[in-house]
Amino acid sequence: MTVSDAELAIWRRPAADSEQIRNDLLGAVGLFLLGIMSVVLTIAIGIYGDDGAAPAVSVALVAATTLPLGLRRRFPTAVLAVVAIAFIVAGELVVGETIVMNIGLFCAIYTVGAWESDRARAAWARIACIAVMAVWLIIGMFRIAGEDLGTDGSGIGALTPNIGFMLQNLLINALYFAGAYWFGEHAWNAARQRSVLQQRTRELAAEKARATRQAVTIERLRIARELHDAVAHHVSLMGVQAAAARAILPRDIDGAQAQLTALEDSARAAVAELYALLGTLRDDDGAEPVESRPLPGVEGIGQLVAEAEATGLDVTIVEVGERRDVPPLIGLNLYRITQEALTNTTKHAGQTARAVVTVRYLDGAVELEVADDGRRRGLPRPHGIGLGLPSMRERVASLGGELLAEPRSGSGFVVRAHIPTPAASARGVS
Repeated sequence: MTVSDAELAIWRRPAADSEQIRNDLLGAVGLFLLGIMSVVLTIAIGIYGDDGAAPAVSVALVAATTLPLGLRRRFPTAVLAVVAIAFIVAGELVVGETIVMNIGLFCAIYTVGAWESDRARAAWARIACIAVMAVWLIIGMFRIAGEDLGTDGSGIGALTPNIGFMLQNLLINALYFAGAYWFGEHAWNAARQRSVLQQRTRELAAEKARATRQAVTIERLRIARELHDAVAHHVSLMGVQAAAARAILPRDIDGAQAQLTALEDSARAAVAELYALLGTLRDDDGAEPVESRPLPGVEGIGQLVAEAEATGLDVTIVEVGERRDVPPLIGLNLYRITQEALTNTTKHAGQTARAVVTVRYLDGAVELEVADDGRRRGLPRPHGIGLGLPSMRERVASLGGELLAEPRSGSGFVVRAHIPTPAASARGVS
């Protein structure tokens, strides 16, 4: 994933924490002690003799170029200014120690590049420091231009020993300052990239958690829709069948027994539907396997019609066009829509109503229509939560189809679902 320029531009490095400050202080003290050791060794060697600075002055300037580094991450530009001035003063006073003070100056330049939050100030502070050091170095070279360096070399053509010495110093210092600048800039960019990528990682984790919650919500809605369309259908039929059996029991024992048998079948079907839904909920590696049942489809609509007829509803099923296979998901949704529509007909139109279930196989689509004559549609609607029509609309919309659900002219109600289907080879009606 690419980090945008806008994100990089507004990023600011977090302030140094207590552990980093403690490490800087310990490092500065350690570097100061090494500087004292270097001063002592330089005096012992006697490189500069009487021309060198006094030991106390040397120790003080070593302290000025090392101890401020303890605060280098909190005040990087100020520390660089102090260290650079102390470095120049040490050079002018001929302080014999050079190794530790060079390390201190390098560290100060590096820190400005790595920790200064104001990037314009970071650039100008380093450029100013390097420019001042370059001018000071060139002035120093002119001072020794005519001196005898005491070397054994005779030069190479126009390249005299003094010129060679000055060019060598220029090369070393160019590499020294360029390295301090580059490493500081690189450290800042690396920290910036890490911070932005960590933020992106947190955002991706949050997005993943949000997607997981959405998936759970969608699955809960799907299960609720299945429970309503499947189980509620059978429970409604059971209520109708039980009422019919109770009504005819005194005068028609055989008819009541048939209604009770149908009620028993509806109860078994409801339990089977519940087990199938529970199976989807328990579908995990560690869950006990639940016996799977094939998903119902268009071919199951006939069974729904038979169940509705068992309650006393006059239902006719009609097929228009040449029957063909439809995808399982489309078949399941058509089955559920038929199930809900017939349940509504039984509940709202009454047992004496007449209904027609029509399945039309069209070019590139399949259409389902459930229409009734609505003899009792004017009666008060039984109390319910009203999930039937929204469930149908969700099913049809998920397949890119269209749903019509409205009262018919005169009386009755019609539900028509038009769902596009992929091209499939037709087969004859068996």
